[in-house]
Amino acid sequence: MRLAGTEAADPFAAEYRGAYRDLPPEFRPDRELATRVAAVLVPVVKRVPVPTVLFTRRTEHLLDHAGQVSFPGGSRESSDADAAATALRETDEELGLGAERIETIGFLAPYRTTTGFVITPVVGLVEPGPLAPNPDEVAAAFEVPLDYLLERSRFERHEKTFSGHQVAYYVVKYRDETIWGATAAILYEFCNLLASDKP
Repeated sequence: MRLAGTEAADPFAAEYRGAYRDLPPEFRPDRELATRVAAVLVPVVKRVPVPTVLFTRRTEHLLDHAGQVSFPGGSRESSDADAAATALRETDEELGLGAERIETIGFLAPYRTTTGFVITPVVGLVEPGPLAPNPDEVAAAFEVPLDYLLERSRFERHEKTFSGHQVAYYVVKYRDETIWGATAAILYEFCNLLASDKP
């Protein structure tokens, strides 16, 4: 299924737009249950011949999810019009990757974390180019080939005890990096939707 009105001459964009919902006009999580509303960008970098997905590794001194691999993003600010605005603003702040290099094409289902966030993932196509990571927030930025992530065997299922409950989660390893938790869960849905839209 294609997003209405998004067909373009760019063959890459036409191929990778397929499986995502229309961009929401506003944040849609359940506001009574959500204590911390956030958005992340799922950045697909238009590398040729193999596109990649861009990730960051957070610095160790951050209060939330320190040292973890994540998508660029963060909490909503009052000036943000919608989830896409939050994701684009945070991506620019974290990586120096401006909105002029990103085409937002849709979003994934909101994801609720065990730490109290409700995250709206926004899918974006990114023009390749230099990054300027903010050293206060980003310890490293790296890309993973999309073909690598589309192999379902890359997603290992693990369990742990959290607040007295068994919690299942995915782990994806790439070179020296480990993607897990909310980021791996969002990535899993992203890859499933993309695979389901292929012939």
